[in-house]
Amino acid sequence: MTTSTAAAPLIARVLISTALTTALAVGTGTAVAAVPADGGWKGEGGLTLNAADNAEVDAYVDRAKRAEESISTDVRAAALVSGAELIGYENRLKSPDSLKRKVATSLKEHPGQTVGTVLAGVSDAVRYTLQWPDGSYTDGVGTASTVLSAWGNGSTKWSNTWGRSSGYKGLNTGWRAPRSGQLFEVQFHTPASKHAQEVTHLLYEEQRLPSTSPARKKELQALQDAEFAAVPVPAGADRLSPPAPLPVPAGR
Repeated sequence: MTTSTAAAPLIARVLISTALTTALAVGTGTAVAAVPADGGWKGEGGLTLNAADNAEVDAYVDRAKRAEESISTDVRAAALVSGAELIGYENRLKSPDSLKRKVATSLKEHPGQTVGTVLAGVSDAVRYTLQWPDGSYTDGVGTASTVLSAWGNGSTKWSNTWGRSSGYKGLNTGWRAPRSGQLFEVQFHTPASKHAQEVTHLLYEEQRLPSTSPARKKELQALQDAEFAAVPVPAGADRLSPPAPLPVPAGR
């Protein structure tokens, strides 16, 4: 992994002082979940949760909200040290309806699963996006990920798609917070890759719906591929790898 020499003193200072420490829209409408009288949940496309499952998701949402404060402290400081712009910070918590739609979709596609099993694999209930210009992207990612790791956030996912010949370009990473155990996602982007992600978001969401036909999914993927094909790849971005685990600071 590439980390600039110039950033090392900044990382050291930060590690010494831990005090630094949409609902889916399709077409022209916005999805608004119904609230059944029985305490369950009902969304678009026939997606539902019974009362017990809905309550379990609500409890998970509450835990994620409580964990978010300390996670955000780490991420904001990592952004500051690495010179990143923190994009969409106001959307750092996945909405309850979006999470319920994700859980209900998974249960529909895999009937043998339980809500607890699905929630255990949700990595983006708390999520962030860090962005750098092309010229400082690779060093910026190296610095930010090293800082997060040094504070005890464990790397759980490192999906580097900068080297792909087609499709999504970017770096999506997953982490586990040391205190709460809450999983969270950090996406590392350039302005061009973030723009492409935003342009293709609705296409991606439609593609994921169980009701979308295979032919339509293929068409949607082709549209996304065309958009990401125009995104420049920063030097060294395709070789970025996860940070090596470091000792957890006292009190973390």
